[in-house]
Amino acid sequence: MLVRKLYLSVFTDSLLMRTPALGWVYSHSLMRAYLVLEDGSWFEGESIGAEGYTTGELVFNTGMTGYQEVLTDPSYAGQIVLMTYPLVGNYGLNSEDQESFRVQVAGFVVREACDAPSNWRARLTLHDYLAMNGIVGIEGVDTRAVTRRIREHGVMMGTITTCESPDEALERLHSTPRYEEHDFVFRVTAPAPYKWGYDGLEPMDAPDDRYRYRVAILDCGVKWNIPRRLASLGVRSLILPATTPAHEILALNPDGVLLSPGPGDPARLGSIVATIRELIGKKPMAGICLGHQLLCLAMGASTYKLKFGHRGCNHPVKNLLTGLVAITSHNHGYAVVPESLEGTGLEVTHVQLNDGTIEGVRHRDLRLITLQFHPEAAPGPWDSRPFFNEFLQLLG
Repeated sequence: MLVRKLYLSVFTDSLLMRTPALGWVYSHSLMRAYLVLEDGSWFEGESIGAEGYTTGELVFNTGMTGYQEVLTDPSYAGQIVLMTYPLVGNYGLNSEDQESFRVQVAGFVVREACDAPSNWRARLTLHDYLAMNGIVGIEGVDTRAVTRRIREHGVMMGTITTCESPDEALERLHSTPRYEEHDFVFRVTAPAPYKWGYDGLEPMDAPDDRYRYRVAILDCGVKWNIPRRLASLGVRSLILPATTPAHEILALNPDGVLLSPGPGDPARLGSIVATIRELIGKKPMAGICLGHQLLCLAMGASTYKLKFGHRGCNHPVKNLLTGLVAITSHNHGYAVVPESLEGTGLEVTHVQLNDGTIEGVRHRDLRLITLQFHPEAAPGPWDSRPFFNEFLQLLG
């Protein structure tokens, strides 16, 4: 329970400046900031959050809401996230919408950061939340122009700075290692195992007798709404570091194994792929996002990098087994090569209607199912929640 108390302690009323007469008092003093891209283009705006500079791969998210969940999603580690919706922070931030132990993004770009949030759960403004977590951000830039540049040229490295000229920032950026050169999974994975059940985070010695099933989650960057959804179905989750070897996972004798989402290039994660390969056929398995890609790699498929990825809450996906179309939540920059599935025994179950990319597979004999998108949402629609019921059917 100590971990949970530490997580909640960052949201204290002492961090607020709130009076009945004035409402929110914004602590943000305007400071010039620059967003500089590796192609030499730059955009001037105003600083939000921490001062200094940050570097990462610049990506855009098309969601209209859910910015706190985006900020704390481990799959965004190493990335500067640009929100295409023009107003961000309008309902504040709170202690309940976290998706991990900390803010994960490298930086944050918005058109306008709301300085007067209005929601009964709000505890912090966007600026204060970013500042207290040491995240450098920028507002006031033409986010539509930046998004069009990414869509045309593809994702690229970028930097936000409050302490340099654009030329100085560009010179530093060109000497910075690229996103693809990092193994971010090992930065975001849990340092030690922990349990999640009906009451959220639970002690490791908590008994399992209240639950229908026990599932081991290999934490490559798990979002907390995954164990939340499983708990709502009577499943106790044991969340394990991504470095946990197969024999230790099997020694726990879980009813199934779930491979979590996470950041970075799946092709760099050979050690995790090897672990998954040892688990296949021994336990029912499900993969979500990066977990989907890793399971496909373990079965002999290959992956490639998308031009600008899929990130947002409004992506249409067709279920080839039912013919139904769902609106889904996405956050990924890599996909499985369709031709590479030949000979693996994997059957495509879902496709993206915008560009035809593979969004899910299954293996009839080995009890494997995957989704490239996020059935747990957070943020996003609930259309795909039945995926967790399908996983439980494999466990029975």
